Amino acid sequence: MTDPLPPRTADDPLLDELLDAALEAARRAGALLRDGRPADLGVAATKSSPIDVVTEMDIAAEKLITGYLAERRPQDGLLGEEGGATEGTSGIRWVVDPLDGTVNYLYGLPTWAVSIAAERDGEALVGVVEVPMRGETFHAVRGRGAHLGERRLSCRPAPPLDQALVSTGFNYVAEVRAHQAEVAGRLVPLLRDIRRGGSAAVDLADVAAGRLDGYYERGLRPWDRAAGVLLAREAGALTGGRPGAPADDDLTVAASPGVFTPLQALLEDLGAWHD
Repeated sequence: MTDPLPPRTADDPLLDELLDAALEAARRAGALLRDGRPADLGVAATKSSPIDVVTEMDIAAEKLITGYLAERRPQDGLLGEEGGATEGTSGIRWVVDPLDGTVNYLYGLPTWAVSIAAERDGEALVGVVEVPMRGETFHAVRGRGAHLGERRLSCRPAPPLDQALVSTGFNYVAEVRAHQAEVAGRLVPLLRDIRRGGSAAVDLADVAAGRLDGYYERGLRPWDRAAGVLLAREAGALTGGRPGAPADDDLTVAASPGVFTPLQALLEDLGAWHD
């Protein structure tokens, strides 16, 4: 049995090392995806349904990221959307979505991102969301805040719920998506409006940047939410899942304080956490 790892503080030099590695891996993958997208890009595989796709560029970007991180920090573990999980010995695990918003990317829409987080004991220490078509790099370090480039981010002041702009996403399994649409339909009259951008990582980053008052989605996996949830939280937003629970595969909610609690309660009442 190994001794427990010591707690990390905001000035721990390990955090600088992890952030530097995440920024460089995301930058390289973002450049590959932006500049290397073939004109005849096609679907390489499907995941949960025939419309939940993987492209050759998802696979290439994940290979680039995992290869770079393995060279830079060979003792770390890794959980990647396309490549499964590997165990490490350092206590650090990388959680990687090489291309969040694959369908947007396939269609040539600009809302897609590279999402990379480094976590310890299931808690994100560092998160990077690279949005190449916006020319934006979001990053957060636990205890140090969230930034867009050099600019410190802060979530929006909380409006009344009926003036809140909230984003969400939909599953690619038809039965699940039908229930999600029902929830959104009942929720939208109670809000300013609902947006659907197509990338959880970008939506969470936009909560951090004050571009959205809130975001929720059922069915996000760890690689979808790890970096973005840290960004939102470090920008002052509240994050969680069902009441009293952290963000998980059932439900992820991130919102400005004041919006979070009533939004979470509504989502619980509407059954947003189940199919």
